[in-house]
Amino acid sequence: MGKRRHVLEVPGISHGANPIPAGVRIGNLVFSGGIMGQDPETGAMPPDPARQAELAFQAMQRLVETAGGTTDDIALVTVFVKDLAYREHINREWLKYFPDADDRPARHTLRYDLPGNMLVQLQCIAVLP
Repeated sequence: MGKRRHVLEVPGISHGANPIPAGVRIGNLVFSGGIMGQDPETGAMPPDPARQAELAFQAMQRLVETAGGTTDDIALVTVFVKDLAYREHINREWLKYFPDADDRPARHTLRYDLPGNMLVQLQCIAVLP
């Protein structure tokens, strides 16, 4: 009997030493782990919240594409920010990825005590066709 859960690993998306995949796909559903705004080349966390937001959205797109979908398949994005003032950076990226007001995922943004230099983290659920 084959596995129902397919682990998704994406170059540049890592949880360090923690044994956590970037995401999983079960059937046509995709669930991400925490997607942070780390530089995929260096693994470093830029000090700029705008850059972290940009990198996190790029990583989210790569994850969904690795699962076989596109950002059009994303149904829900949960955003964790260290400071609610970073919402402006999230909104800027949000509008780049989801410009059509009648065709956007649901979203919830929470202030959260993210570890270390992490200022922004995303989590998403996608439903593939």
